[in-house]
Amino acid sequence: MLLKILVLTIFLTIGGFASEYAVIMNAHSKIEKLSAKQIKSIFLMKKHFMDGVKLIPLNSAASLQIRDSFEKNILHKNRDKLNKYWIKKHFQGIQPPVVQASVKAIKLFVKNVDGAIGYIPIKLLDSDLKVLYEF
Repeated sequence: MLLKILVLTIFLTIGGFASEYAVIMNAHSKIEKLSAKQIKSIFLMKKHFMDGVKLIPLNSAASLQIRDSFEKNILHKNRDKLNKYWIKKHFQGIQPPVVQASVKAIKLFVKNVDGAIGYIPIKLLDSDLKVLYEF
């Protein structure tokens, strides 16, 4: 019994496997859930429409930790690889997602613009937002 308590305590101390962030859309969106692969395709500007809706991916500012986590866990690219990717895409006429200065700005944009998709800390979710994926 003591061993079970010790293991549980260690697991909870480390943080377990709880998700910290969520990919979100407006609560009225037809889109219910997305896979990490679909999200990656949207944020690398390879997929532009879903269920008849034009998608508008939103990145957080490069200085925020949430962006590092998103790039690592969803895009599976470090900042240098992403910069090279976007330079190449620039010459093909493709621009990276719109950058918002804050998580608050992402929430407001997503709530008010159909097709907008962003990522925020789970603790900032509210009823006007729909969670499509957690990471």
